[in-house]
Amino acid sequence: MFHITGGRRAVLGAAGAALLALSIAGCGEKENTEQPGAGPSVTAAADSALAAKVPDAIKADGVIKVGTDSTYAPAEFLDADGKTVVGFDVELFNAVAQKLGLKAEYESAPFDSILPGVDSGKYEVGVSSFTINAERMKTVNMVSYFSAGTQWATKSGNPAKVDPNDACGKKVAVQVGTVQLDDITARSKKCTDAGKPAITIDQYQAQSDATAAVVSGKDDAMLADSPVGAYAVKQSNGQLELLGDIYESAPYGYAVKKDQAAFAEVLKEAVAAVIADGTYEGALKKWGVEGGAITTPALNPTS
Repeated sequence: MFHITGGRRAVLGAAGAALLALSIAGCGEKENTEQPGAGPSVTAAADSALAAKVPDAIKADGVIKVGTDSTYAPAEFLDADGKTVVGFDVELFNAVAQKLGLKAEYESAPFDSILPGVDSGKYEVGVSSFTINAERMKTVNMVSYFSAGTQWATKSGNPAKVDPNDACGKKVAVQVGTVQLDDITARSKKCTDAGKPAITIDQYQAQSDATAAVVSGKDDAMLADSPVGAYAVKQSNGQLELLGDIYESAPYGYAVKKDQAAFAEVLKEAVAAVIADGTYEGALKKWGVEGGAITTPALNPTS
């Protein structure tokens, strides 16, 4: 999110999905109709004891105002109507809000504007695949709810012969403000320090554009959060493949204003409640990302 060490991230927003579909159609391949997330939404029963703990200022209007970057499928992205934000992040947080007797309302925003929006009070929560790190916890409270690592992806067959451990001279796509940008920048420095060609780093405001750049052949590979990379490959009908192993796994966190520690604490309790009642598992399985499940949420975890 911030253009500092830290990060996250995601694919296929509306524009990126359209570009990807065009690329696939141009290769004469059948469109993929298997959509993760299909079927009815999971719901959670309200817990009156937890609802009573929500600060009055938050629950007064019955909604939680959420800032999200809706370009990061399958976590958060725009549905076919171009307006409704969907994804496993959204489905899971909807259940957390329901547990508190509230409704989540989402506003799409650039990734790197969300944490400042939480800090200013524009949003009551930031839900956008934020990797928890010390830098972010200086300005916001963070409640862990999922775990993801970084995953490389490339064109099927790896025609550019990209090696994640030696990508010197290759063209790599990443989303701005993410841990992946920090990662690839450090890798490029190692290349030049060793007298090898630098990595050409193409930065995109939306992860969907980064993904489309690899599909089109403009870039040789991309780095993204592991569920995002896996989803991109599945949706590409064989145009993309994963490269190497998932690494540097870390928790995602809901971001809450620093002076709203009581609200952050009750969010943590609500996450624990949806884990306990099975809603959590149902939401993740629906989107095919159950591999990132955690067992115990934490407030501002340090490791």
